[in-house]
Amino acid sequence: MQQKIRREDALEYHAKGRPGKLEVIPTKDHSTQADLSLAYSPGVAEPCMAIYENREDVYKYTAKGNLVAVISNGTAVLGLGDIGPEASKPVMEGKGLLFKIYADIDVFDIELDTKNVDEFVRMVKILEPTFGGVNLEDIKAPECFEIEERLKAELNIPIMHDDQHGTAIISAAALLNALEIVSKTIQEAKILVNGAGASAISCTKLYVSLGANVDNIVMCDSKGVIRADRTDLDERKSLFATSRDLYTLEEAFVDADVFVGLSKGNTVSQDMVRSMANDPIVFAMANPTPKSVTKTLLPPALILLWQRVGRIIRIRSTTYWVSPIFFGGARRAGYGNQRSYETGGRSCAGRYG
Repeated sequence: MQQKIRREDALEYHAKGRPGKLEVIPTKDHSTQADLSLAYSPGVAEPCMAIYENREDVYKYTAKGNLVAVISNGTAVLGLGDIGPEASKPVMEGKGLLFKIYADIDVFDIELDTKNVDEFVRMVKILEPTFGGVNLEDIKAPECFEIEERLKAELNIPIMHDDQHGTAIISAAALLNALEIVSKTIQEAKILVNGAGASAISCTKLYVSLGANVDNIVMCDSKGVIRADRTDLDERKSLFATSRDLYTLEEAFVDADVFVGLSKGNTVSQDMVRSMANDPIVFAMANPTPKSVTKTLLPPALILLWQRVGRIIRIRSTTYWVSPIFFGGARRAGYGNQRSYETGGRSCAGRYG
């Protein structure tokens, strides 16, 4: 379990020394006049003309290929909701830090002051020459789906929405291994998903593509169980509407094999978890505060707890690294006999997005 973070410690961490978590540093020699003449005028004209003659040479002579834009409008930040672009900046810097320490990928975080989908898409499109890839972050549903779909269709660089892709990839890898450990199949498992935003929808769609039975899935939003007789459902929620006689999260917990928590924290009681089937699997992924369940609830149960992105998940003797980049997915880093699930980038996103 993650240790409790005190407010004063978190604020001091971000404010001490140079404020924030990222900086830009040179990668070439720059101590002499000759170095500076190569870095800027007149030497810089040569790579400029080389790229003009062959646009693909931008990857050879500039940082574009190792530069990712982490972009948000602050409308769905962690579990904090619509707190605005300025308040989302610490999260975007934090994602940039993860890119750097885990994959040595550089990030410019960009916070856009717009909730208009057309404006957002237009802004990202005109930035395409700068970046080798785009990581969309903390954009509320359903706008996030349209933004991601349009950018994937209109840009020639990889587009990832981490709330969809990253969470789905790593939780699917963990789910397959967890089910194997408790001798259950994904086809027969009863899966309860709490939350109906970008992460929840995408995770559940990927589980279905891996064999989960839609009839065995119950999804809840802030109004309770997503039922087929509700009249307030959009097309994405309707995919997982159930006709079972269930109305509340508490009712949906009964006899569930898997619980996937992707809403806000502190919504789950110990009695709810105790009502699950034998050897339950609990993914407490609410952010920033996980669901209120503990490892001591059910000693024989398999309970996996982690927050989204940048975590290490250990299942028996195998370690899975939550990759923050589009080219990694869930990558086996350990040893043992457990299966490894490696998926990456746009091809994986196409399976469920």
